Amino acid sequence: MATVVATGAPRKGRARRVRTPSERRELWAALAFISPWIVGFLVFTAWPVIYSAYLSFTDYDVINDPSFVGLDNYRQLLEDPKIRISLWNTFVYTVFQVPLLVVISLGLALLLDKAGRAAGFFRTAFYLPNMTPLVAVGVLILLLFNGQEGLINDVLGVFGIDGPNWTTDPQWVKPAIIAMSLWSVGSSVIILLAALRNVPQELYDAARVDGAGFWRRTVSVTLPMISGPMFFVFVVNSIAAFQTFTETYTAFFGAGNTTYGNDAALFYVIYLFQQAFQFLNMGYASAMAWLLFVIILVVTLVQLRVSKRLVYLEGEQR
Repeated sequence: MATVVATGAPRKGRARRVRTPSERRELWAALAFISPWIVGFLVFTAWPVIYSAYLSFTDYDVINDPSFVGLDNYRQLLEDPKIRISLWNTFVYTVFQVPLLVVISLGLALLLDKAGRAAGFFRTAFYLPNMTPLVAVGVLILLLFNGQEGLINDVLGVFGIDGPNWTTDPQWVKPAIIAMSLWSVGSSVIILLAALRNVPQELYDAARVDGAGFWRRTVSVTLPMISGPMFFVFVVNSIAAFQTFTETYTAFFGAGNTTYGNDAALFYVIYLFQQAFQFLNMGYASAMAWLLFVIILVVTLVQLRVSKRLVYLEGEQR
């Protein structure tokens, strides 16, 4: 069979496709519909981010104009002992809170997956605490974990255990905050439950034929198949843990509270808030914000790197 060879000048690039009038109208209509979001993003997100980067190199107290100080704010970050304390508190909180939240969420999701018709009721019940305002959660910390009259110590007293001073003893402040943060596991439970419902039943049937029990099926089938959603939950909650603020600030620092305020509860974002809105060191607070951004970025990139070995993606060649 003869081969037909095209002749003519070679094309130097792909020809630009010209949109039809109807396509242009659809494009402008789409832009018009999303324009409120675009304007809101530019005004309330993009511009503040860019401006905070500029402020991080200035001395700015809100009242007077910013004055350029170069890298002084970033040098001060290395010398400020409160930065080290707040970062340590934040890392400790994140390291313990996030794995606990994921494990508890997974356990509840596994139970709900076996609940049958009652799953709808319990799914709603587990999610309702997420609707609680974080300020109210901060108040609950003081009510439940009060060393003298708190409900937690009253329950421990029934079993003959003398409960600690959760809100005043520096060794027990963070465990109290971590325990209270587990109040809002509902959203993670819903995500993991949806993932469990999408695991192919044939895999469980094959495992049963091979004689695998519940725990073996969970380790060999369930966890690999939902590793993607679990990783998502882990990353999202890690980012949220680094930015924890409202409930802790309400419980230990809010409304001029100096009785319970101590360094054990001083998280990084709380110290950032104090620098910005109590001491009016906006330039220094902006530098703190960019340091937090870099820390979260590095932690997330490390998690993404680790996920390549631990997370199963359906259809991916390994």
